[in-house]
Amino acid sequence: MTSIWSFPTRVIFGQGAAQELGSEAKRLGAKHALLVSDPGVAGAGILDGISESLQAAGLGVTRYTDVSGNPLEAEVLGATDAYRDSGADLIVGVGGGSALDVAKLVRVLATHPPPLAQYDDAKGGDALITEDVPPMIALPTTAGTGSEVGRSGVVTIEATNKKTVIFAPKLMPNVAILDPMLTVSLPPRATAATGFDALTHCIEAYCAKGHHPMADAIALEGVRLVVAHIETAVHDGKDLKARGAMLEAAMMGATAFQKGLGACHSLAHPLSAETGMHHGLANALCLPAVLDFNRQAVPERIAAIARILGARGDDVETLAFECSGAVKALRRKLGLPDGLAAEGISEDDLPRLAELAILDACHAMNPRECVAEDMLALFRASL
Repeated sequence: MTSIWSFPTRVIFGQGAAQELGSEAKRLGAKHALLVSDPGVAGAGILDGISESLQAAGLGVTRYTDVSGNPLEAEVLGATDAYRDSGADLIVGVGGGSALDVAKLVRVLATHPPPLAQYDDAKGGDALITEDVPPMIALPTTAGTGSEVGRSGVVTIEATNKKTVIFAPKLMPNVAILDPMLTVSLPPRATAATGFDALTHCIEAYCAKGHHPMADAIALEGVRLVVAHIETAVHDGKDLKARGAMLEAAMMGATAFQKGLGACHSLAHPLSAETGMHHGLANALCLPAVLDFNRQAVPERIAAIARILGARGDDVETLAFECSGAVKALRRKLGLPDGLAAEGISEDDLPRLAELAILDACHAMNPRECVAEDMLALFRASL
C-alpha cells in the first residue's frame, strides 16, 4: 500500500500580514483582482484595506459580495460573471469558508464548462478539472474551515438542494494570508461555531481511515491549539494571540483532513443544506455522538483527544468514554446549545436528514462503517 502526502501551500502569517496582499498579487503577475466576499465582511469595512493594498500595487479591483453563509450555485455563477465582465486575472477570497469556497469555484467555471454538478467529487468529477485555473489569494476572516489551504469548495447545487464537494488539487489557493487582525470583529457565537469546525476537522482527520503520520501530528496539534485558545477568542475577541492561534488551528485542520473526514461532516452537511444551520454549529452539535459511535473502532485515538481536552482517566477505555462529555463541556463553556432540538430540529426531521447524510461522501473515511440506520441513530443521539 502506498500513500501520497502533500503540504505545498505558501502561507503568510502574522499581525498586519494583509498588507502583503498587493506585493503577493504582483508576484503572481496579476493586473486586475476580483474580490469575492460576503455582506458582513464588506459592512465591517475589511475590504477597504484589502482594496487599498491591491491598488497601491497597481491592480484594478472589482468586488462581488453576494455570498451567503451556505453558498449557492447561483452565487458562484454570479461571481463568475463578475470575473469575466471585469477582465480580472486574479481572484482574492476574503471572508469565511463560504466566500473562499465560492472564490475557488469561480476558478473552475472560468476555464471549465458548466454545470457545476458534473464536478461533484463523490461522482469522480475531479477528473474533469484538467485545465489551469486563474490564480487565487485567500484571506480568512474566520478561524474555522481552513478553506484557505484546502483543495475543495462546497456549494449547494440548485437542482438537488444538496451540499456538494468539488475537489481538485488545482483549487488550492496560490497564497494564504492569515492575519489575526481580520478576525477580531467576529462575534462570540460565530467565533465559537467556526472554532468548533476547526476542532471537528482536526478530530475527524486524526480518527479517519488511512495512514498519514504528518496529518495525524498536525491534527493533534490543531486540537491542542483550539483547546488552549478558543475560550479566550470567544470571550475576548480582541486578544490577537488567541485569534492567531485559532487561525493556525483552522489551517492545520484543513491541512490534516486531506487524510479524510468522517460521519460528523456527513451529518452536518444536510443540516446546513436543508435548514440553513451554520456548518460549524452543526458539527458542534453532532460531534459528541460521533465520538461515542467511533469509540469501539479507534479507542486509542479518541483517548488521545480526550487527554488534550482535559478528560480524567487512567486507561484508554475510560478516556475514550469521557471524550464526548469533554466536548460537551467545552461546548457549554462557549455558550453553544446542547443539542439539535435547541436549534429547531425535531424527530420528524430526522429520517429525511439521515437519507441525505448517508449519501454524503465524508463518512466513507469514518473509522467505523456507517449505514443509513446509523445516521438516523446519530441524529437522534444529537437531539
